[in-house]
Amino acid sequence: MRRLNLDQLHTFSEVVDAGSFSAAAARLDLSQPAVSLQVRQLEQRLKVRLIERVGKRLKPTSAGTALLEHARRIDAAVEDALQALSSHASGVAGEVAIGTGATACIHLLPPMLRAMRKRHPMLDIRVSTGNTDDVVSAVTENRLDIGLVTLPAAGRSLHITPVLRDEFVAIAPAGDQGWATQVTPQTLAAAPMVAFESGSSTRLLIDEWFLQAGLRVRPVMALGSIEAIKEMVAAGLGYSIVPRMSVNAAHYRRGLRISTLAPELSRTLAIVVRQDKPLTPGLRKVLSALEALGSAA
Repeated sequence: MRRLNLDQLHTFSEVVDAGSFSAAAARLDLSQPAVSLQVRQLEQRLKVRLIERVGKRLKPTSAGTALLEHARRIDAAVEDALQALSSHASGVAGEVAIGTGATACIHLLPPMLRAMRKRHPMLDIRVSTGNTDDVVSAVTENRLDIGLVTLPAAGRSLHITPVLRDEFVAIAPAGDQGWATQVTPQTLAAAPMVAFESGSSTRLLIDEWFLQAGLRVRPVMALGSIEAIKEMVAAGLGYSIVPRMSVNAAHYRRGLRISTLAPELSRTLAIVVRQDKPLTPGLRKVLSALEALGSAA
């Protein structure tokens, strides 16, 4: 009976997912010749061609596609086995990589991460930040295990679960006594705006809110950092529209005056995970903790 080499099988899957030997080599931290050799050895063992080139990208042959379905299940089974042994020896362990926006990273995740570290000290949770498109792309390519992103979000073979609704508010310098407790698009359009950088999901939602009122705003500055935006507003350089979670704590709204928006504007945060992602014990714990954020808000 022909035995399959698990390393060769995993390398073959990575080449198909990445679309090239060089990209797969970077993911696997191997040289390109080593990756090519593993795939060639697998083809020789099975006596079929598994990969073909279509334009500039590699694609699986019909035999490769059939093998890929089994390879992913085998990968998942092996990962489950390893995690089961790890958790049996020392509780929930392993590594989980989360990608999210800077606002959620600063203002939403720290209490959850602190609680997870206390309950599961052997579980290594790593967090990186980026915009929705970048995080979704990283989850799709299996560079991140989980994404917590602002909707709308879409991707091939992703499971998307809305978990939290976050209202937007307007912020102005604390010393602006004429600032109303509730503001409209018409009121704001006449004032200098400090905005999120173009292209972010948050900026798109805010721009659409103005467009619904027939208005198009020209910010006096556009920044990628929520904390930088608040500092500029507190310094009297304009107003901004920010997620409420970023000003919920007293020390995060120092120097600012907060107003609600009319009509209301909100965003929805959602969890994104690959549909074929092996749900290890550690990953399940993190998913449950993220899902609980909605009920805690």
